[in-house]
Amino acid sequence: MILQALYAYYERKGNLAPQGYEWKEIPFLIVIDEQGCFVNLEDTRTGEGKNKRANAFLVLKTRSRTGANAFQTPNIFWDHYGFVLAHPKEKDEKKSKERLIEDSNKQHNTFVTTVKKISEEHPNNKEFAAVVKFFEQENQHQKVFEHEYWKECSKIPGCNVSFRIVGEMKIVAEHDDLKLIATPAPAQDKEAGELSELSVEGVCLITGTKGPLAILHTATSLPGGKSGGKLVGFQRNSGYDSYYKEQGLNAPVSKKAEDGYTTALNVLLGKDSPNKFRLSDISVLFWSEVQTSFENQFAFFFSAPLKDDPDRNAREVKTLFESVHSGKLNTDGDTSFYILGLAPNAARISVRFWKTGKVKDFAENIALHFSDIDIIHGKSDEREYFTLFNLLSNIAFEYKVDNVPPNLSGKVMECILDGSCYPVTLQQQCIRRIRAEQHVNRIRAAILKAYLNRKQRIHNKNEKQITMALDLENSNQGYLCGRLFAVLEKIQEEAQPGLNATIKDRFYGAASSTPVTVFGRLLNLTNHHLAKLHPGRKTNLEKLIQEVMGSINSNGMPAHLSLDDQSRFAIGYYHQRQDLFISKENKN
Repeated sequence: MILQALYAYYERKGNLAPQGYEWKEIPFLIVIDEQGCFVNLEDTRTGEGKNKRANAFLVLKTRSRTGANAFQTPNIFWDHYGFVLAHPKEKDEKKSKERLIEDSNKQHNTFVTTVKKISEEHPNNKEFAAVVKFFEQENQHQKVFEHEYWKECSKIPGCNVSFRIVGEMKIVAEHDDLKLIATPAPAQDKEAGELSELSVEGVCLITGTKGPLAILHTATSLPGGKSGGKLVGFQRNSGYDSYYKEQGLNAPVSKKAEDGYTTALNVLLGKDSPNKFRLSDISVLFWSEVQTSFENQFAFFFSAPLKDDPDRNAREVKTLFESVHSGKLNTDGDTSFYILGLAPNAARISVRFWKTGKVKDFAENIALHFSDIDIIHGKSDEREYFTLFNLLSNIAFEYKVDNVPPNLSGKVMECILDGSCYPVTLQQQCIRRIRAEQHVNRIRAAILKAYLNRKQRIHNKNEKQITMALDLENSNQGYLCGRLFAVLEKIQEEAQPGLNATIKDRFYGAASSTPVTVFGRLLNLTNHHLAKLHPGRKTNLEKLIQEVMGSINSNGMPAHLSLDDQSRFAIGYYHQRQDLFISKENKN
């Protein structure tokens, strides 16, 4: 299903690279004349500083390089400077300098051999012949290294390099004579026991048509992982082979379909792709059956706010609510929508989740999520909505999404898309961060509110939902203890202005898990604090304490609070804190 959807996306777009080709960024071009003499090292990049971007050229697709053939499969008339100029691709602590030089020489020799072979097959092609002459002249490499731009080129790990002939607009790697390599005629042979790319025909699992099958699938570079990862791949002579089939024949996909789905995948993962975002270690790709406005909005519901337009995410969420409630989704609502979560793995690409459905279903579930996490907030936090990125960063150590427990990011997103219960790990991690920092902020309180409400809605429909603001009728012992703790802290703050630490910093953990052990002591301390307040203020706060205490169990403070009640403690604390800072006029 994943491959079929990717292939359908390739066919829908129409303007993607044709079969056998890809758009590749090549930062530097070696400019030579027809005699192969070095003329210039051309920098194709535009922009300033870290925003510099190289021009993209339509070249033959990157060839698969794995295992023993890593040094033997150069790309056609373009590659990194290890293949093109015998310059070590990058530093490797596991390899000595001599070994790195040896490896780059092997790469370079195979590149030169390939160039000569192609030139011999096209004897009338002057551009191919010029590249061969460049390699036959010993001093030409040194001229490249002496050029002023070489320092810039060598600083880029594995910088791609190609050739251009003086006076020509296209680079050599774009020459029309290479079309036969992109779509070669079917071959029915085996060389040295290896299956050729078009040696076997069969029925394609994607298209259902019969044709040459892909033995090796094109590699994909996934952020955070090794280059050369594959969505579909089989180890040679491995235990995954069945019925005497080798490698890609275990999952037969035609060469045409393989080229289409891998091209679509690489485009969706491209630097300029609007159809992706990062969520912790996951690359989330999304697209619709036909172009929809929901496709343009989707990333803003989950990703980090834009630096140049931080309010964009909130505007898109507001638009979503309006479209769901007004019925504007009806025009695109029945359109199929696809969401693919990919993560790097040791050798292959790991599929974390795969969701398919109608636009209206995803939109309604996302709107429900934002409704669930809605909670009262003060003037210091004016954001109307916050994204999944904000949510995850607030339960992570040092507020870094990369520190979120493994698989939690993907699981939370799945629950949002499905409208199912949030994972218990989300609740546990949120409680853990609150106890570690003794801090209940708006997002953490919203997470716990959403977790409990959705759990009750699905599993215990008769239980009362937690409200967005302070609920004076909520008799849950955890919620009441949280309210009481907030009132006691407020009294301390008013009695001793400018305190660096309050009772929250010393007693929050114990008060939220074993209330009976600390509240007696805290109430005694509060009597001293109340004595320092204005009589009128003292009376009001004493009434508030009595109001909350009057609803607590007649047997006294709870000895222990479950994890759910610890969550209610945090929500009650947050609700009461917000209520204490709201004026009577605003409350009315």
